[in-house]
Amino acid sequence: MSPLFRRKAAPQERLVTLIRKPGCHLCDDAQAVIEKVCGDLGVPWRGRDITEDRALHDQYWEQIPVVLVDGEQHTFWRVDEGRLRRALTG
Repeated sequence: MSPLFRRKAAPQERLVTLIRKPGCHLCDDAQAVIEKVCGDLGVPWRGRDITEDRALHDQYWEQIPVVLVDGEQHTFWRVDEGRLRRALTG
């Protein structure tokens, strides 16, 4: 199927990943936004801790919190609710 004709993924088929570390207030803020948006849209999400994954630590330690949408980096440091919502519904 051509990429131009690929169907849009349903919210339940999307995945938001929050890459964070313990004690990070920006991470807590990001999680609150993710919980709200994903809860409203029925999108699953998961958290990953950079202190438990060396590869994530090496890749993202200067940017946390980092938000991935379907495995692609969406944002870092601060999560804009409207932008995340648009990424998941557009």
